[in-house]
Amino acid sequence: MILNPRTYDPTHLDDESRRLLRATVDFFEERGKKALMASYLDRAWYSDFLDFAAKEGLFATFMTPAIDGGGDPDKRWDTARNAALSEILGFYGLDYWYTWQVTVLGLGPVWQSANQEARKRAANLLADGHVMAFALSERGHGADIYATDMVLTPVDGGGWKANGTKYYIGNGNVAGLVSVFGKTPDGYVFFAADSRHDNYHLIDNVVNKQMYVSTFELRDYPVREQDILHAGTGAFDAALNTVNVGKFNLCTAAIGICEHAMYEAVTHAHRRMLYGKPVTAFAHVRRELSDAYVRLVGMKLFSDRAVDYFRSAGPDDRRYLLFNPMTKMKVTTEGEKVIDLMWDVIAAKGFEKDTYFDKAAMDIRGLPKLEGTVHVNLALILKFMPNYLFHPVEYAEVPTRQDAADDEFLFRQGPARGLGAIQFHDWRIAYDQFAHLPNVAVFREQADGFCQLSVAKEQHSDLDFLLAVGHLFALIVYGQLILEKGGVDDALLDEIFAVLVRDFSEYATELHGKTATTDEQAAWALAHIRRPVADESRTEAVWQQVLSLVGAYEMKP
Repeated sequence: MILNPRTYDPTHLDDESRRLLRATVDFFEERGKKALMASYLDRAWYSDFLDFAAKEGLFATFMTPAIDGGGDPDKRWDTARNAALSEILGFYGLDYWYTWQVTVLGLGPVWQSANQEARKRAANLLADGHVMAFALSERGHGADIYATDMVLTPVDGGGWKANGTKYYIGNGNVAGLVSVFGKTPDGYVFFAADSRHDNYHLIDNVVNKQMYVSTFELRDYPVREQDILHAGTGAFDAALNTVNVGKFNLCTAAIGICEHAMYEAVTHAHRRMLYGKPVTAFAHVRRELSDAYVRLVGMKLFSDRAVDYFRSAGPDDRRYLLFNPMTKMKVTTEGEKVIDLMWDVIAAKGFEKDTYFDKAAMDIRGLPKLEGTVHVNLALILKFMPNYLFHPVEYAEVPTRQDAADDEFLFRQGPARGLGAIQFHDWRIAYDQFAHLPNVAVFREQADGFCQLSVAKEQHSDLDFLLAVGHLFALIVYGQLILEKGGVDDALLDEIFAVLVRDFSEYATELHGKTATTDEQAAWALAHIRRPVADESRTEAVWQQVLSLVGAYEMKP
């Protein structure tokens, strides 16, 4: 389950995807750990990685939809292989993942556009090795797409001049194409800009990192009709739909970061002697490392299954719009827990500059915050709760999707509204199939109980209260996709649900303590606190899986 560069070979993918992913692993392994750490500490721009990506055609192959690929059979937007690349880049460092991630975002408005000239330009830029940028955020109001101070003023003879400043824009220092959100007197627009233009003024890198998160200003930047990607409500929809496609990658970045850190932490802990025995001989250490491993496997199972829903989506099946904020919020916050659990074990080692771990401990914090914050995504998740819990409908079964297909629907998602009307298949089906596992049964009891929790009308305006409810609901969705993915032994799967039982009890306790919680709701919360079913043989079997990671991978010096 855990990515190991020594043995990595994605045989489930086509030959060219497999070659490019393996070549990416080899690029980092050949550089070695010393060079990786030095460039991070020096905050050095990763031109060597971008040169590699350009030479191999990595971004062009993975990020050009088939319709824009000029007949190249390997070019397509394939969420399965994109997720695999995202995990690898996270494994070697968030900064490398970030330049890929913001290129995905920058291309979102382009590939959703009917502007053929802009599409061709983007495809050519990718083929030449360029990266892209997505200029939505502004310093005064973040990513609030209702408010923008980027103003396009009409000029005599046609076209516009754009004036305004964008903030927190990745790749803004070098992007060949920048998708910029602004407004004209007639409404919102997305237009394509070029960071190399004389009227594009790069101001600063707003973070103290290897990545370049820019602020830039457009001063009388000329915008032609052929630069317009979207106008009116189409620009608004393109912004939200781009996030649906691009921010999914946060989950796989978190997974990659945790995997690399886990090899370091488990190996260090097992080889370190304390009071005459390995650190891993202590019961609390075993529990914490096992917990971290179990949570990491859960992250992977959920995210892998979510990919299938993205790839099988269509106008009549938009379930992916729930699983997307789940990956952005739930998987990334689980990543924080994984790192914290391991850090409690390795202690001071986690601060050492020559480790990957100290970079992981810093970078894992950013992922839940790159898309607003946790509460933004929880509030979005809550929109789906009534239909998910109470109004199931039948769908054809969504298969595992690892085929070499172009996920073209992601660029024709349509209007970004109507989330509350999206329907789901019965979540109980997945739970019923694993009812023989003790902790799945306990968690199912908690989930059924959640359906009995009544929320008063006046409480719907109390976001603090609703977020506590949202955490409980999210666990049910999380467990469903983990079970649907399966593919792990019963001991490991039941241990995952032992963690979910504890987490549900923790969030129920939090709900109990909220000021807005009524006496009846507080009683419900206490009544649904459960202990996981303990099993020494199961716990030992999972621990042996953790121990198998000792020395299984260490990056070469």
